[in-house]
Amino acid sequence: MLPGMYARSTTKPSIAIVGSGNLASALALALRQAGYAVGLILSRKGGASLRRARRLARQMGSSAAAVSGSHTLIVNADVVWFCVPDAAIAGAAQDFCRAVDWKAADWRKKVALHSSGALTSDELACLRALGAAVASVHPLMTFVRGSRPSLSGVPFAIEGGASALRAARGIIRKIGGSAYVIRKEDKTAYHAWGTFASPLLTALLVTGERVAKAAGVKRKSARRRMLPMLEQTLANYAVSEGRGIFSGPIIRGEVDTVKRHLQALSQMPIAREVYVALARAALAYLPGKNKKLMVKELRSALRSRG
Repeated sequence: MLPGMYARSTTKPSIAIVGSGNLASALALALRQAGYAVGLILSRKGGASLRRARRLARQMGSSAAAVSGSHTLIVNADVVWFCVPDAAIAGAAQDFCRAVDWKAADWRKKVALHSSGALTSDELACLRALGAAVASVHPLMTFVRGSRPSLSGVPFAIEGGASALRAARGIIRKIGGSAYVIRKEDKTAYHAWGTFASPLLTALLVTGERVAKAAGVKRKSARRRMLPMLEQTLANYAVSEGRGIFSGPIIRGEVDTVKRHLQALSQMPIAREVYVALARAALAYLPGKNKKLMVKELRSALRSRG
């Protein structure tokens, strides 16, 4: 359904995806399962990128093409969705605008989306100049190689023009997600929040593996042994606050234990810095005893680093 057509038609819009990476693959699958026609997978260039696009297109029962200045691009899709890295969005949009035969269709009836969490819909300015309604549509989910997570229940932060937002809401609802509007000026902080929720959490876990190695535990064993505690921590976090989600020496005010931890990490400067930073956050944002003494010890650790 195009913007403004919801009352007249129940036909789902056809969609073209620019990109063939982890997000593009998961999105294409979710769209197809929801009954959308993903008719075209576009690649910015040839080589490995085009091969990935062709592979994804075969899986979707669609076609693939490279966006090339030497060939005019005919795009019949109602929605063009850019799923490329942040640094490539503006360039991909400009390449698309130069290649597309904009006289072959009325772009005032089309929607262009991109999926950056940090950048605004202004990255698609050239498509807006053609008449398309534009928006940024970011799923708060992690996408890694070899995994196509379900988008059911996933929140999408959306920002852009009113008609593009209406179209985005309709698509998100159909694939099982939930949409909420975010202001342009809040996008960078929003993306930093998402980075804490997954990439930096992963960095914390692999840092823990290094500490486990210092305790004589191999990486694979460390992962296996941590999982029950991690799962319970997430379960606690999901239903509780404050003391209901926090345990360990800081909440108990065990300053001597924290001192011993810091000493044990003295030969692991990165892990020690991570420990100090997270301990300071715990003291600032979570309950605990002997906070003044804890803060003093951590400040001392900061002065003595290196």
